[in-house]
Amino acid sequence: MPDIPAASSAILLPRACGDAWRLEVHDRLGSTSDLCKTRLEAGEGANGVAILALEQTAGRGSRGREWADPGGNLALSIMLTGQGTSVPVGLWPFIAGLALYDSVARFLPTDEMLELKWPNDLLLAGRKMAGILIETGTTADVAWQVIGIGANLRQAPLIAGRELACLADYGPDVPAAPVMARALLQELDTWLLRYATSGFDAIRTAWLERAHPVGTPIGVRAGNQQFSGHFYGLADDGILLLQTPSGLRRVVTGEVLLSPVGQE
Repeated sequence: MPDIPAASSAILLPRACGDAWRLEVHDRLGSTSDLCKTRLEAGEGANGVAILALEQTAGRGSRGREWADPGGNLALSIMLTGQGTSVPVGLWPFIAGLALYDSVARFLPTDEMLELKWPNDLLLAGRKMAGILIETGTTADVAWQVIGIGANLRQAPLIAGRELACLADYGPDVPAAPVMARALLQELDTWLLRYATSGFDAIRTAWLERAHPVGTPIGVRAGNQQFSGHFYGLADDGILLLQTPSGLRRVVTGEVLLSPVGQE
């Protein structure tokens, strides 16, 4: 079993449900999500613990991509166990996406440049600035989920073929990572409470208000397939609805491009 690094500091953030988030701050980690999984698989994970790295050297994004961190950015992962996993994994990108959008919006003069992109990206002025990675598992018959969130606050990494944004490009008041982490956990608590009281319909409505508008031309890459159409909203389980020349298509997984990538 690998050594589990200790946090340099930890704070408790009260929640509306009566529990608290425990935010652990680490100076340097390979991957916040990998540390969460290591703890959970060792039986040492606890519900509501959030791991923040001030420097992350081996972050991971969706579809197996590396999440590069040049420094000064947000690298946060949250452990959920037992009752904490009551939210279906397919709905987490929308709940976490709303929390991410609203926490970043706190530090911008206006949220007009922010946009959620299905299923798990946040765009700033049309360029990706943040993403969400959801991982699940079971240890000793206890289910767990890890919600990983990365956001470019002070610097956007330079990656060939990709245009990325950071908050510092547009926000005069760029928070330190622990400040953004606290804001995000507070917003996450707000949206989890909304989901508990009003169901996914309320989450879907709020997400659509912050996303690319219905009717937007989009392309989708799903495995070896590429197809195009117009964004038609979300199904009641979060599946993407795409209006194509041959009819309405339900997209379970894939990478959305806000421009067509070929024909249906």
